[in-house]
Amino acid sequence: MMPLPPERRGSPPSCTRVGSRGDAVPSSSSRELAAAAAMVLLAAAVCTKAGKAIVSRQFVEMTRTRIEGLLAAFPKLMNTGKQHTFVETESVRYVYQPLEKLYMVLITTKNSNILEDLETLRLFSRVIPEYCRALEETEIAEHCFDLIFAFDEIVALGYRENVNLAQIRTFTEMDSHEEKVFRAVRETQEREAKAEMRRKAKELQQARREAERRGTKAPGFGGFGNSAASGGTLAAMITETIIESEKPKITPAPMRPSGSNKALKLGTKGKEVDNFVDKLKSEGENIVASSVGKRSSNTAAVLAPPINMESVHMKIEEKISLTCGRDGGLQNMELHGMIMLRILDEKFARICIHVENEDKKGVQLQTHPNVDKKLFMSESVIGLKNPDKSFPINSDVGVLKWRLQTTEESLIPLTINCWPSESGSSCDVNIEYELQEDSLELNDVVIAIPLPSGVGAPIIGEINGEYRHDSRKNLLEWCLPVVDAKNKSGSLEFSIAGRPNDFFPVHVSFVSKKNFCNIQVSKVTQVDGNSPVRFSTETTFLVDKYEIL
Repeated sequence: MMPLPPERRGSPPSCTRVGSRGDAVPSSSSRELAAAAAMVLLAAAVCTKAGKAIVSRQFVEMTRTRIEGLLAAFPKLMNTGKQHTFVETESVRYVYQPLEKLYMVLITTKNSNILEDLETLRLFSRVIPEYCRALEETEIAEHCFDLIFAFDEIVALGYRENVNLAQIRTFTEMDSHEEKVFRAVRETQEREAKAEMRRKAKELQQARREAERRGTKAPGFGGFGNSAASGGTLAAMITETIIESEKPKITPAPMRPSGSNKALKLGTKGKEVDNFVDKLKSEGENIVASSVGKRSSNTAAVLAPPINMESVHMKIEEKISLTCGRDGGLQNMELHGMIMLRILDEKFARICIHVENEDKKGVQLQTHPNVDKKLFMSESVIGLKNPDKSFPINSDVGVLKWRLQTTEESLIPLTINCWPSESGSSCDVNIEYELQEDSLELNDVVIAIPLPSGVGAPIIGEINGEYRHDSRKNLLEWCLPVVDAKNKSGSLEFSIAGRPNDFFPVHVSFVSKKNFCNIQVSKVTQVDGNSPVRFSTETTFLVDKYEIL
């Protein structure tokens, strides 16, 4: 923070946290009137429309009763017929801004500069969405201390500091280069200590074995009850402990809970978690990553019930990469598909796979080099070139893959149309989707629209489905459980401050159990006798990249 001139030094500010139970820490008010005469900004508070204080930060010594009285009188002083953003009494001035069902209020002296107060108020209002996902009483109360720390970066002893939103975020996070250096040095020392411990343990173990071979006593440790047996036993214990710690630990896979997977996903400190996981991996730990509450930025994944796998199992997977312009033109669309074969029983290793290809989009097919290409081209049958050989057992083998690349707009599976239009200082955004391939059924569809930073939450109008607002990532996620022929189109309308370019690029993710190119396995037969073989299939259609620029 910037140094203060001598005339701005004074008593430290006070704060009052008022919760639903009314708990607070009142401060002394013996010099309240004298301090108020010298200060400009007396307090900053977030309160309800009825004047109930949720968070209040006082920059002069002020009792809890005094600040509660000022905030309780504030709603009664407002004139609904006027569009002013301030109101005055005989002693103070209220400068306020509505925040949905709440108010951001600054209490200043009457001799303060109203233009500077309004600028300070705007900065206070932009800080709140940085720490609170929703502008609600419970969310404000939960992040009260984060807000108080941010308020202290804006105002010091009643005077505005020359800071912006990015500097406030940096100051509150307190990212220290010296701390990083200290942690790196400490981790290096810990690794060296562990290496030294392993070396000493190996030396003790080797000395014990040589002593047993010669039939003499092994060297022990000095101290109480020193003996060869105790030294050898201790060395063995240390060695066994280290060996056990170096063994890979088998961690059972987390079981998927029953029920819907649409729970609210709260944000976490991802960098700290990733650093901790990397540290465990460097020490030999086997970490099993959990997919609950985590969505990849490139591909969408859905937790499906386990499939009843037969002795012959095939996985049909397609991934699409698509880029469209905001005006509707298809810049590029590329799709890759593959059939993966897995055989669990050796007696079904010599088989033929009959493929049913009803694709009319013009895909390019390619078989594995060990597959009889002529047989596939003539009869759509996948078999090995040498019929006497067998497919690998208990391993996934790609036997057929295909590729589709096009700029034909009619082949877009899901079209997205985003129309932002300026309306004064804000933008009205209309976005709609339409499924062009009626045979598809898309699950877990998420359309992510970027939002301008520091403007608060969007005002949602009409919507098909649900939405999530992530204030930290400045993202609005439009969530649709299913998009199919019965629910092939829908729209979302919202308003928020910004410009039309702020709402691009739009990213789309989904997953489907029906493939796009309509290539399926019709039957499986044995090479000898052509007798049918029971098989199971697993079809997945995923998004690798799907964006509207």
